[in-house]
Amino acid sequence: MPQIDQIASIYASQAFWLVVVFGLILIGSYIMLPKIQGTVEQRDSRISGDLKAAENARHEADAADEAYQAKLSASRSEAQAAAAKAKAEGALTAEAKVKKADAEIHAKIEAAEAELKAQRDEAVAGIEAVAVEAAQEIVAKVSGLKVDKRAAAKAVKTALNA
Repeated sequence: MPQIDQIASIYASQAFWLVVVFGLILIGSYIMLPKIQGTVEQRDSRISGDLKAAENARHEADAADEAYQAKLSASRSEAQAAAAKAKAEGALTAEAKVKKADAEIHAKIEAAEAELKAQRDEAVAGIEAVAVEAAQEIVAKVSGLKVDKRAAAKAVKTALNA
């Protein structure tokens, strides 16, 4: 077979090129390997640095959030205290106004009661006077007797008080 006969003649050239290619690969790996390793190490250090920066940023964000929550809580407490104070002041103001209005109303009621009593007394006095005159006239018409004003007034008072 002719292919087998050619193996001996081309074996040496293939072996030569095999050694040359492996040599170039070895030389290339010695030249390129440090560059690749440097790039990998640089990339690893950049990634670890980025991870550390991200971790620090997360801690800073957590601290900022805690500070914000504390400030929010303090503001909320201040607002509640201010609202309670305003509510208490409003209640005191309203209570003072109610007391003032109550005193004014009480004074008006007393004045109205006094006026009403005076009018009632005046009306009762008027009724007594009319009753005395009516009693004198009735006695005069019924019995024909004349009753003096004092006796008629006494009889009317006795009848009204009974």
